[in-house]
Amino acid sequence: MPHAVLDAALALLALAVAVWLRPWRGVATRKLPWPWLAAWAITPLLWAIDRCASVSVLPPMSGAALLVLLAGWPLAIVAFVPSALVTVLAGHIGWIEGLHRLVWLGIVPATFVLALGAAVRRWLPRHLFVYILGRGFAATLVALVVAGALAIPLDPSAGDVFMGRVLLGFGEAFLTGMLTAALVAFRPHLLATYADRLYLPTAADVGR
Repeated sequence: MPHAVLDAALALLALAVAVWLRPWRGVATRKLPWPWLAAWAITPLLWAIDRCASVSVLPPMSGAALLVLLAGWPLAIVAFVPSALVTVLAGHIGWIEGLHRLVWLGIVPATFVLALGAAVRRWLPRHLFVYILGRGFAATLVALVVAGALAIPLDPSAGDVFMGRVLLGFGEAFLTGMLTAALVAFRPHLLATYADRLYLPTAADVGR
């Protein structure tokens, strides 16, 4: 089971880094935002949606991008562990498959979203739509598609499975972008990855 060894190594590495960053410091003085708690609560359902719907060809969803936008990468990684436990127990999924979904539906896309978000901040101009479209939609789509492609075993059905994940990725990216836009407009303080100083143009930016 070489893939299980790889999954375990990736999970332990990501969890060690996330714990080392002490994500609880960000929530020590304030309550977790309810949208984050709601998104976290439905993560096991998204990860086991094929089992819950009794449709084996239905690709599971991720939800990782929204959690990263709401709470940041370290806290999202730590929160994925109990989500995976619930997925295994409630979705009647084996432990090896549960570990696989933890890594490729949670940890890997969340890490890609983090990296793409850093690239957006570094190379794209300051603007609300850059955050919404760049981090909320485009980064989510790319992260899901790449993670999905890396997780698919090489067999004759790989092409069909990949297309299904691409289509589902577009849907999830659209929903994540829409929710991000609503939060930026009405509750920007609920997004741990958003700040006016990062995405609102300054007078110097306008004068360029």
